[in-house]
Amino acid sequence: MELPRDLTRLSASAARRAIADGSLTSTRLVEAYLERIDARDPIVRAWKFIDRDLVMMQAAARDHSPAIGLLHGVPVAMKDIVATEDLPTEYGSPIYRGHRTSRDAVSMAMMRAAGAVLLGKTVTTEFATFAPGVTRNPHNPGHTPGGSSSGSAAAVGDWQVPIATGTQTAGSVIRPAAYCGAIGYKPTFGRFNYSGIKVTAPSLDTLGLFVNDFEDLHLVSGVLTGLDKPTSSQVAGRAPKIGLCRTTWWERGSDDMHRVVEDTAHRLGQAGATVTDIALPQYFDDLIRAQTTVMEHELSISLRPEYDHHRDLLTVDLRTALERGAKYPIDQIQDSKALAIKCRSHLDSVFADVDVILAPTALGEAPAGHFTTGDPIFQRMWTFMGYPCVTYRAGSGEHGLPIGVQATGPIGSDDSLIDYAAWMGTHTRVSNP
Repeated sequence: MELPRDLTRLSASAARRAIADGSLTSTRLVEAYLERIDARDPIVRAWKFIDRDLVMMQAAARDHSPAIGLLHGVPVAMKDIVATEDLPTEYGSPIYRGHRTSRDAVSMAMMRAAGAVLLGKTVTTEFATFAPGVTRNPHNPGHTPGGSSSGSAAAVGDWQVPIATGTQTAGSVIRPAAYCGAIGYKPTFGRFNYSGIKVTAPSLDTLGLFVNDFEDLHLVSGVLTGLDKPTSSQVAGRAPKIGLCRTTWWERGSDDMHRVVEDTAHRLGQAGATVTDIALPQYFDDLIRAQTTVMEHELSISLRPEYDHHRDLLTVDLRTALERGAKYPIDQIQDSKALAIKCRSHLDSVFADVDVILAPTALGEAPAGHFTTGDPIFQRMWTFMGYPCVTYRAGSGEHGLPIGVQATGPIGSDDSLIDYAAWMGTHTRVSNP
């Protein structure tokens, strides 16, 4: 196949096809990404660990063996809370400096079995929570890339790797993807195996993906679901019925965010989608408090050993959240979970009439400075209820930074949602420079 001048602009799916037909080698592709990293990562600082000799050895091995799976020869990045047997896994904390595991997380093992080349580990915030890391927004290093999957979002958004994993407990895939202009995918809760990934809130933690091409979501989903072929649906190329859901927190957003979301809905309507407004019942307003309650409670349990034995190495904000989470009465926790069930029941009835819910991803552009990863308010409720979400860049704000929109589908409808989001992106997506 004919290759672009800049190999880093190849999608993972296109790279896979080029390697399969002999027009590209894994070695050549990996070298292109390493050159991009050399040029850009001193500014972006997305990577925690890269072992170049190991990377090139993996690529050479792929070039000298028959294709073994869907990702044969394709480089991937893993968020540094995902266990990898050949690179350290530090969870964004000095407590685990130099820590190594004896085996891969299941997701890493499945990608290796599919022929992927592990390019490196990407920066995460402290235990995938809210304390900012060293990563900068690739479009303006004076702004945050979001979090907690900051390195993964920035690396993909800056064309330094075609596939990266992230995790979402509140908004840690969708928000940084929107800030960095990547395509972000948070699956239905439990779709991908979480074994070997540092657990923070087990009823919320979800393994997700960052890519630059919608087709790659099907490709990697085929690996991580064990299907051994790209996933697919029956709705590819079909215009969806869209419900525009501004949510209660709409007025907290910037004028730029309002403009991008409204313009996206308008253009999708012009392209052939049916777009209707959706108003949520007032009891949905309590979902943010409820999700925070459950998340902090579960954090206080999952990180109890770190709190008990290394308290002085935790940030003040995380210590405070753990202490708060340990004090919630059981009735408050149970009521919070019951609210999620009630709200999910209502949304299931909404999805009887629409295929996709279109909603904001963030308050606006990525905030300036590095003291925050941004507010996850627009993702918390979807994560809490377990719905699959896809985000893509649909415009820019006053500083030229990406603004994304989020497409949400019914629980378990991931493949259809990916195809509907791809259709939406065909008409409204803005590619990163």
